Amino acid sequence: MRVGILGGGNISDTHARAALSIPGVEIAAVYGQNQAKAAAMAGKYGGVAYDDLEKFLAHRPMDVVAIGSPSGVHAEHALPAARRGLHILVEKPIDITTAKADALIAAADAAGVKLGVFFQDRLRPDIARIKAMIDDGKLGTPILASGRVKWYRPPEYYSGSRWRGTLALDGGGAVINQAIHTLDLMVWLFGPVSRVYGRTATRLHKIESEDTAIAVLEYANGALGVLEATTSVYPGYARRLEVTGAGGTVVLEHERLVSVDLRDGSEKIVAAPSDELENVASPVVSDVSAHRRIFEDFFHAIATNGTPACDGREARRSVEVIEAIYASARTGQPVVPGSRV
Repeated sequence: MRVGILGGGNISDTHARAALSIPGVEIAAVYGQNQAKAAAMAGKYGGVAYDDLEKFLAHRPMDVVAIGSPSGVHAEHALPAARRGLHILVEKPIDITTAKADALIAAADAAGVKLGVFFQDRLRPDIARIKAMIDDGKLGTPILASGRVKWYRPPEYYSGSRWRGTLALDGGGAVINQAIHTLDLMVWLFGPVSRVYGRTATRLHKIESEDTAIAVLEYANGALGVLEATTSVYPGYARRLEVTGAGGTVVLEHERLVSVDLRDGSEKIVAAPSDELENVASPVVSDVSAHRRIFEDFFHAIATNGTPACDGREARRSVEVIEAIYASARTGQPVVPGSRV
C-alpha cells in the first residue's frame, strides 16, 4: 500500500509512523500548506513533498490518503481525493457538521472508494472486550453510561495554533476535539441517542469555543448517559468510561479495563494500581500502535471489499450527537439529534 499524508502537524506525523510500522507500506507523497513542514516530513518518512493539493492528489502511484488537516477542512480535502479514486482515511471527526459528512459519504459511495475515520479506540483490546460483553448479553439491559474526559490544556495549546478552539476549523472545543472519542464509544456501545441536554462554558481559555461541557444523553433503548468534557481541569485526570446494565458494570480508565463486576461472575477484574496506568493525565501524544490497527483494518477492508471498523456512516453518528449538544447549549432546550434547531 502506498499512502499519501495530507497535513503537516503532529497527527500527520503519527499517521506516517503508524503506516510505516506495517510491512509493505510506504509513504508515496506528503502535502502541507507549509512547504517547509511538508518537505521535512517527506525527508523523514519518504515520498514527494507538495504544497499544491491538486498536484499531491494527482501523484501516482498512491492508493490511500490519510487526512490530518484541521477538522473543519476534512471534507474539503477528502472530496477531491474521492473523485480521483483514492481511498480515504480521515482523522476524527469526519468533519465538523453532518452536512459536510453527508457530502463526503456520498462522494465516496459514488467513486467506489473506501472511507474510514480514525476512531482507533474501537480496536483497542479492552474496549473491544466491553463491546463483546454487551453484544453477548453479559451486561444485560443497558442502564447507564458515564464518560469523563477531565483534561487540562495549557494556554499555549490554543495560542500556538491557528485552528484549535475556533468554530470555523475546530467546530467547537472540548466536546468535538477531546471528548469525541469517548462519545463515539458511548454511542457505539449503547446505541442511538434519541435526545440530549447540553451545557457548555468557556471558563479558563481565551478561545471561541467551550473548554468545559456536560451533556445528558437519552438513548433510544431507554438508557441514560452523562458526558463530562473539559480542557480546563488542572492537572488533568485519566479518561474514565463506566457502562452499567442489569447484569453488572464495567469501568475503563485511560484505555484499560480496571473493573469488571458481573452478576453472573463470568468475568471479573479488580482495579489496577494507579501507577500501572500510563499517560493518564490528559495525554497529548498519540498512540502509534492504535493508529496502526486502524491502518491494518482499513487495508484489509480494501483488500476484501469489506467495511472499515469505523466508516463514514459510523463516524457521522458522533458528529450528529455533538451538533445536538451544541444546539441544546445555545437554546437551553433538549434537542433531538438530526433535528434542525
